[in-house]
Order: sequence, then C-alpha cells, then structure tokens
Amino acid sequence: MLQLLKQYFPIRNIIFYMLEGLVIFGSFLLATLILTEFDSFIFDWFLCLRIFLVVCICQICLYYNDLYDFKVASTIVEVSIRLLQSLGITSIVLALIYWAFPEVIINQLIFMLSIGFLLIFIIGWRLLYIFIVKKGIFNRNIILLGSSPLAFDILNEIEMEPDCGYSVSVIIPDSEDEILDKDILEKICVRKEKKDLCSVAKETGINKVVVALKEQRGRFPTQELIRCRTAGIEVIEGSSFYEMLTGKVLVTQIKPSWLIFSEGFRKSKLMTMVKRLEDIFISIIMLILMSPVLVIVSMLIKLESRGRIFFYQNRVGQKKKEFRMHKFRSMVEDAEKKTGPVWAQTDDARITKVGRIIRRFRIDELPQLWDVLTGKMSMVGPRPERKHFTDDLEKKIPFYSERFIVKPGITGWAQISYSYGSNMDDAIEKLNYDLFYIKNLSIIMDMVILLRTAKTVLLGRGAR
Repeated sequence: MLQLLKQYFPIRNIIFYMLEGLVIFGSFLLATLILTEFDSFIFDWFLCLRIFLVVCICQICLYYNDLYDFKVASTIVEVSIRLLQSLGITSIVLALIYWAFPEVIINQLIFMLSIGFLLIFIIGWRLLYIFIVKKGIFNRNIILLGSSPLAFDILNEIEMEPDCGYSVSVIIPDSEDEILDKDILEKICVRKEKKDLCSVAKETGINKVVVALKEQRGRFPTQELIRCRTAGIEVIEGSSFYEMLTGKVLVTQIKPSWLIFSEGFRKSKLMTMVKRLEDIFISIIMLILMSPVLVIVSMLIKLESRGRIFFYQNRVGQKKKEFRMHKFRSMVEDAEKKTGPVWAQTDDARITKVGRIIRRFRIDELPQLWDVLTGKMSMVGPRPERKHFTDDLEKKIPFYSERFIVKPGITGWAQISYSYGSNMDDAIEKLNYDLFYIKNLSIIMDMVILLRTAKTVLLGRGAR
C-alpha cells in the first residue's frame, strides 16, 4: 500500500494510472512509427515532450469524467461513452493550446490514428483491469478480528469499494457462540477461536490483522496478537484501518483514547502562516478573475426578484466565534420568516430560478471570498453552520465541537466527499470527513481539495 495525504492507496491502483499513461503514450508513438519514416523518433525528446503533454491533458480529462471511479465506470458501455467524451474534450483543449503554441502541434494524421488506437487499447486495458478488480486478483487478504458494529462497517466498506485493494479472508467473532449473517458465512471463512490466530494467519498467508472487538476488557487476546506482531504480521486497530480505508473518521465508533493517542492534529505556526497566505493569494486572484461573473449574477438577482443582492447570515466560526457570512441571495426575500431556521431541501420552493442555477454551480458562495480575504474564513475547512444548528448538534453528536478548532471553509473534505446534508445522519457523516481533515490537515491536502472542488463545480453536483 502507498500512503498519500494520510490515506492508503493500493499499489495496484497507482500502477494502473501509470500504465494507462504509458498506453496513451504508446498509442501516439505507434501512430508515429506507422505514418512516418523517421526511424529514430523515439530519441526525439521534443516529440516525446509533445506526446507527454497530450498524456497529461488526456488523463486529466479521464479523471474529470469519472473514468478513475470504478463504481461509475464499471461496464464496457459506460467506459466507451465516457472515453469518447473525454477524448472530445481533450481534442478541444489541445486545439486551444496548439493555437496559442503552434510549435507543440502533433501531425493531424498521427493524432487521428492515435485516437483510434486509444479507443481500442484503453477499452481493452480497462476491461482487463475491471475483470481483475471484480475477481479480487492481487487484493491483500486480511483477518478481521471482532464482530462489533465497527467490524461490520469495515466489511461493508470493503464490499462496496471493489477497488480498495483488500479482501476479508477470515473473520473471528467476539464470542464463540455468536451466529453471523448467512451472507457472511457464504463469502468468508469464519473461525471461532482466537487462540490459533497466529497459526491461521501463517496457514492462509495473511500478514494483516484488523482488530475491531466489541469489548476488549477481559477478553482481549493479548498474547495471540503479540505472537502475530513478533512474527511479522501487521496488527492494526479497527478505527485506524477504517480511517485509511475510507478517508473519514467514524465518530460514532471511535473511543476517546484512540483520538488521544492516534497520530495527527499537528499544527505549527509555519503551517498556519502558509495557509493564511494561501487564502489571501487565492481569494484575491479569484475575486479578480470572477469579477465579471459577480457583476452579471448581481444584475440577474436584482432583475428576477425583489430584495437584496447579497444574503447575510451569522455563522459559527473558529473557536465558536460567530461571524457574518456573505452569499448571493438564492431564495426569495425573508425565506425563513415563517419557518425559522431550516435546512434547504431538494427542489426547495423558496429557491428562485436564478438561485437554482447559481446554487448548482456554487456561484452563490463566491461572495465568501471576501470573508476569506478578511480572515473570517479559509478556502478549505469545515462548512460553517448557524448557532441554532450547532448547539443542537453538539449535544447529539460526539466530538462535534472539535470542528471549531480550525477556520470554516468555502469548500472542504466533507463537501467533495459527501453530498449536501439536510438531517442529523448527514451531519454525522459530514463530521466523519471534517474530523479526518482536521486530523490530517496539510497544505498539499488543501490543494487536492481545491482541485476536486473544481471538478464538483464544473459538473454541478451535490447542490440544493
């Protein structure tokens, strides 16, 4: 497994991205070999750089079209449609680049033949990979020790994410008398006794044990786990494994002791200063670039309905201090006059026609760039909520107050990882992601979140 941004990704996935890049690169080299008599083209570094530019743009387009999400692109029809869309966008982007920089142009015939090769090779390559994923080939087998709710959450996540790189080979329930679900018994080998744990691992060739027991006092198999550890078998606590598997912290399952002793929550003056400089720089650039959009949207809001252009609302920020947050008004004036504070719902009748468009593409959030510039918010962080909601959520959700450690953000790990939340269950799930972000906060992670936010905005996902 490869650790990246505090998450672990199967080496198989990393190899897949690299090999697909080589497939794209090789398609252009093959087309060049067929259509030219230039025998030494492989040693033409300028040609290689031009092809490398195509590879980068093509793979970015594949990513933005969800072709690296195998829950979405899992059939030949879906892969083919999305691949054609991606190659079309790649061609448009390259046409603009070639217009601006003619020296990087690739011969038109070579380009067309390369596209033909790409359709054949990438579809074939992806079908092979999907087969490997579905069959669990090269998956890392683990022993799941315990039958707690956390253990079943881990099991469900592995089953729902076929590309996670793990398979549960053996499960050992907390009690020998416990009867597990029939579906589990059909798929996974169940062992009742913990005393043979190390032997079971060696017999099955497993080198990772995930501990997710219900009650550890009195029944914790200390000696068996020590034998596993000293025999070179990795032993990992269930909450830590769930965190690295999913990119979130399961707040309803973790124990305070795990939160105290786990790695993370590191903050330094240097990182705080760099993050603030990042906020100032990005907010100024975006305010300048988006100024025409700000003016047009302001005019459309004013023309469509009576009321103010901007919507002001008190939100809870860092250290639970309230601040005034700015947004474009996307609802009718005084939308909560009769109902009081409520979460927005799907197809909310209070949303105006202009409001529906600007909410879909997150344009209503642009005025918050001013809040970032003035230091009340950050570009990346947990979304700020109203005190009416946070007071209630703090009483009902464990560790909810920890989200006030950092500044709230325009976007965040929860926003790109989970859809819009409008109830208690959604608030818990959002906190799972927010706590992961706070625990593993870094400037690089902020950059990844901003890039993924751009994808979410461009595709108009998750808004209400």
